[in-house]
Amino acid sequence: MAKPFASSADTAVKEQTLEVLADGVYALTAEGDPNIGAVEGEDFLVCFEALATPVAARKWLARLREHTDKPVRYLVLSHYHAVRVLGASAFDAEIIVAHENTRALVAERGKQDWESEFARMPRLAEAADSVPGLTWPTLTFADRLTIDLGGDRGDLVLQFHGRGHTEGDITAWLPRHKILFAGDLVEAQAALYTGDAFHRDWAGGTLDRVKALGAEQLVGGRGAVSQGRAEVDAAIEQTRGFLQVMIREVGAVQQRGGTLKEAFEATHAALVDDYGHWPIFEHCLPFDVSRLWDELSGVERPVIWTAERDQEVWAQLQS
Repeated sequence: MAKPFASSADTAVKEQTLEVLADGVYALTAEGDPNIGAVEGEDFLVCFEALATPVAARKWLARLREHTDKPVRYLVLSHYHAVRVLGASAFDAEIIVAHENTRALVAERGKQDWESEFARMPRLAEAADSVPGLTWPTLTFADRLTIDLGGDRGDLVLQFHGRGHTEGDITAWLPRHKILFAGDLVEAQAALYTGDAFHRDWAGGTLDRVKALGAEQLVGGRGAVSQGRAEVDAAIEQTRGFLQVMIREVGAVQQRGGTLKEAFEATHAALVDDYGHWPIFEHCLPFDVSRLWDELSGVERPVIWTAERDQEVWAQLQS
């Protein structure tokens, strides 16, 4: 029997948990749905990620407003994917910050990604017609941007560590608290989506640089907050391990002249025992393997996903 397309059959409501990680530092997790966060400055807020629609984002903001009424000065977007950015209009942020590559990716493939992701994950696209259009960063940077939080709150450091989940992922780092918002570069208790990834860079130098920060609390893209250095390092290494298994399995099939379908089946078999019970594993893996197959074949940049291409790859690999 064919599996339901991507996450189209995932209709169960997820319980959201708001955690106060330190004075003025907040994370909202939701049982494997996209995580989101906020950091208080002296007289303003920095929000991290925006969810898929303004309606979904307003529910998060209502929870946040139980703790602070400071206005949102900065909305930081870790990367360009629709379920992370299209709720941005709800924040009324003065400044929307992202990596310069993220802005270029919105221009190049933002519309196609919007259609693709809303079809893959319809439950996240709550009140999809409330999205006014693509989300455009108003401030971009190449390597590092520091936001002075004011008073004695210290700095929030936004940083690009190299290509990974996309060409433009950034993290938000609070050195004073050793808290890291890692975006989708690290998943604590969820399978990886790598359909727009650079697997070898990500599994190597990019995660090395993320780990070198020495975070003691880490908010990944999905899953629970990692608490303590041991949990943080375990989440990073578990992310790296997923990537390394993929590279090994897909590479082996290519080297023996096998097919994409065989690469998918080998990768699924190698990962399912450790990762198959986690959110979005079955959803993501066909797109993951398809991108890695291209990458190992010499296709430098990810092919643009469209709603039509999604269905073709799904039918080919998950049938």
